[in-house]
Formats: sequence, structure tokens, C-alpha cells
Amino acid sequence: MYKYVFLLILGIFTLVFSTFFAWYEGSAIIDIPWEWNYSTPFSKLFNIEIVSGYEISQLDYFVYAAKYQPLFPIIMLLSMCYILSIIGYYLVKHHIKQGLIFLGVISCTILLFGSVAFNSLTIGGRIFFSVTLIIGFISAIITVFAYLKSAKIRTSNNTN
Repeated sequence: MYKYVFLLILGIFTLVFSTFFAWYEGSAIIDIPWEWNYSTPFSKLFNIEIVSGYEISQLDYFVYAAKYQPLFPIIMLLSMCYILSIIGYYLVKHHIKQGLIFLGVISCTILLFGSVAFNSLTIGGRIFFSVTLIIGFISAIITVFAYLKSAKIRTSNNTN
């Protein structure tokens, strides 16, 4: 159990670290008014009228960072997937059915999340899309293999 806690703490630390730096890098959008129409989907969602850069939603900082400086947003995504995979591994190890459902939902969510950046015109957006697509497919493949392994274990237990 301590092993899982240590791994979770490591993942959470990485997530917090990368979130802070992505937020900082994304805050550059405040000084770039021509980008406000293209990189502020959360401000538009919350019906915030942007007169100066300080009205921009903090969440839009991450969108801007993912579009133009994707390193820390990708590290955020990887650390979040790492945390979720540790939780999923623990669930699969102790509660197979719930763990497989959890991993399947995570795989679908990552693939849907990545589809948001599908038609991005920026290099950072395309990199972010590629990384989420790869992570989503790897996660889906791992989920399928875990399901097949659990089905094989159940059939071997039923024949004995």
C-alpha cells in the first residue's frame, strides 16, 4: 500500500509542478490581444467580455500554453495519466471489474479530450493532439489486454 501512496505523491508533485509552469507560460496571452479571439474558449464559454487581458479566464492560460508552448501541458497530461493509471492498476489488482471499467472510461476520456485539438493550426496544438492520441490508444490497448487476461483467469478458474 505504501508503494502506491509514494507513487501517487510523486505523480501529484509532478502534476502541481507542471501545472504551475504551464499556467505561468500561458499567462503570456494577457499581452497578446490578437490571440484573444482564438485561444480563449473558456472565457467565451463563461460569457466573459475581454476588454483587457486581465478578464481572460485562468483556464485559457492552459489553452494558450498548449497551443504555443506544449511542454508543460504535456507533462501535466502525462502526470495525470500516471496518477490515474496507478489508481486503475490498484483497482484492477483488487477489484477487476471496477478497475477495467475505470480504465475504459479513462481511455475514452483521453481520446475525446485529444480530439479537441484535432484541427489545430499551431505546431504545439498538433503535438498536443498527437500525444493525447498516442496516450489514449495505449491506454485502450492496456485496458483490452487487462480484460483479456482477467477473462483468461476467470475461465481457468471455472474449469478447475
